Amino acid sequence: MDLAYLRAHPEHLPTFLTHQRIRETPVPGGDICAASRLTLDDGHSVFAKTWPENADRPVPEGFFATEAAGLRWLRETGTVAVPEVLVALPDLLALEWVEPGEPSRDAAERFGRELAGLHRAGAPAFGAEWTGFVGALPADNTPHEGPWSTWFAERRLRPYLRMSVDNGALGGDDASAVEMVIDAVAEFGGDEPPARVHGDLWPGNVLWGADDRVWLVDPAAHGGHRETDLAQLALFGGVPHLDRVLAAYDEEWPLADGWRARVPVHQLHLVLVHTALFGAAYRDVVGRTVRDALTALRRATVDR
Repeated sequence: MDLAYLRAHPEHLPTFLTHQRIRETPVPGGDICAASRLTLDDGHSVFAKTWPENADRPVPEGFFATEAAGLRWLRETGTVAVPEVLVALPDLLALEWVEPGEPSRDAAERFGRELAGLHRAGAPAFGAEWTGFVGALPADNTPHEGPWSTWFAERRLRPYLRMSVDNGALGGDDASAVEMVIDAVAEFGGDEPPARVHGDLWPGNVLWGADDRVWLVDPAAHGGHRETDLAQLALFGGVPHLDRVLAAYDEEWPLADGWRARVPVHQLHLVLVHTALFGAAYRDVVGRTVRDALTALRRATVDR
């Protein structure tokens, strides 16, 4: 099997893998899926991911189709680098291989400009036309006309707070503090029309390529707020050269006044996803994010 044959007959890939007709090398693939590098007969490499065989539940319906739809939707803008989808089957996804490289300031600045272009491509509404996932959790992508603050509070914060309480990751006091932020999202300001966003843009989903470009992988793509993507880039230590990414972005498409104060509000989505997925290990992260958000809100109230 070579790359041309794979593009023409993607449905044959599982058979070739089952009969060990393709060299398969395990590679890191994140916290959810099993990943491997496939070496084809013509020397091309392909990145493949599957649902782990030892998982405690079957692959959620539409899981890989959703990721494929998001990748294609981001890629069609011709802005930031996004791997080509080669195979999208119910239990397998195969993508163009991206050779890893080292982070550089030039790549960071280019990424900032390209990310602004991606966001500027826009979306018809908040949400998307496809089923939503963030990690292995469902995400309500039912299209919503906005405003952003209402959609974000009800579709991207409250559901993951409920999950985090139900699994015991957050207690009553934690939940009450998060509810204060949710109830006040509109007071932070910054409402904008829907941008075309990656939706899960923590540093682990940013791939620095050997071609000195930044590639986006593992999206939860939808129409959302551009500040959410930017805020997520700063999570868990932040991407390398984050200052250059943000400066180049702001030069390409200036951010609205007060965007820095809104960072913790936008970050709250993914940190709640982490408590919903992984439990109380991320409780302190939620607590710090909520405190930062409420501090920013109090300062904004005083300034007004």
